Amino acid sequence: MSSQCIQNTKDSKLDIKNILIKYKSLVGLLLLVGIVSILSPSFLSTKNIFNILRQTSVNAIIAAGMTFVILTGGIDLSVGSILAISGAICASLLVSGQNIVIAIVISIVIGAVVGFLNGFVISKGKLQPFIATLATMTILRGLTLVFTDGKPITLGSGDLAINFGKIGGGEIFSIPTPAIIMIVVFLVCAYILNSTKMGRYTYALGSNEEATKLSGLNTDKIKIWVYTISGILSALAGVIITSRLYSAQPTAGTGYELDAIAAVVLGGTSLTGGKGKITGTIIGALIIGVLSNALNILDVSSYYQMMVKGVVILIAVLLDRRSN
Repeated sequence: MSSQCIQNTKDSKLDIKNILIKYKSLVGLLLLVGIVSILSPSFLSTKNIFNILRQTSVNAIIAAGMTFVILTGGIDLSVGSILAISGAICASLLVSGQNIVIAIVISIVIGAVVGFLNGFVISKGKLQPFIATLATMTILRGLTLVFTDGKPITLGSGDLAINFGKIGGGEIFSIPTPAIIMIVVFLVCAYILNSTKMGRYTYALGSNEEATKLSGLNTDKIKIWVYTISGILSALAGVIITSRLYSAQPTAGTGYELDAIAAVVLGGTSLTGGKGKITGTIIGALIIGVLSNALNILDVSSYYQMMVKGVVILIAVLLDRRSN
C-alpha cells in the first residue's frame, strides 16, 4: 500500500510536470501578468488591457505569418521592410485621393507579391531563407527610403484620413479595431493550419522535407505559399500602423522581424520546423506586449527594455533547443 502511494505521488508529479511543459507559454504569461499586477495595480485596468491589445496587434499579425514560415523550418527577415513599403504605398495612394479600400488592397497585393518572390527564390533558387530574406529586407528598406525620399508621408486631417485612421485607432463595441483584426487573422490561420490540406502539408514539410518530397507533395509550392502568407500579413500590419500614426514612416517596422520571431518561439513553435501551434504564437505575442507595457509602466529606460527583450529571446531559444 505504501509503495502504491509513492508510485501515485510520482505519477501525479510527472503529470504536473508534463502539463507545465505543454502549457509553458500560457503559464509564463499568467506568471508575468500576476507579477506586474502586484508591482503596479493600474496594470489590470480595462484601459490598459485594451492598450496592450492595440499595441500587440501589429506584432501578433506579423508573427502569425511568421509561424507558417517557421513551421516549414524557414525564416523571414523581410517582414519589417514589407510593412514599411506597404504602409508607404498605402499612404501615398490615400494622399493622392485614392479610395481607402483600393489603397489597402493594392498594399496587401504588394506584400503578397514580395512574399511570393521570397518563396520563389528560396524554393527554385535553392537559397537559404536567411540569406534570401535578408537580401529582400535590405532591398525593400532602401526602396522605401527612395520612395519616401527619407521623409514621412503624412495623411493630413481630412475626412479620408479620419476614416482611414479608424482602422488602427478606432473601436468596435469598445474593443480596439486592431485587436479585432488580430483575432480574425488568428482564427483564419488556425483554421488553415488545423483543418486544411495545406496546413497539414506545412507541418509535413517542416517535419521532414525529404519524406514530404518522396510522398509526392510539391514542396516548392508549399514554400511559396507560406512566404506569400507572411507577406500578406506583414502588409496588413503596415496598413494598421500607418492608420494608427496617420502617416507612413520610412523607418517603420525596423526590428519587427525579431519581435515576430520571438513571439513565435515563445509560443512553443520549434525553430527547426514541424512543431507548434498558432494559439501559442498569440500567447507569445502577448508575453512580449505585456512585458513592454510593464516596463513602460515601471518607467524602465528604453535601453534596458531592449536588453530585457534580448534576454527573453535567448531564454526562449534555449528552451526550444532543450525541448527538442
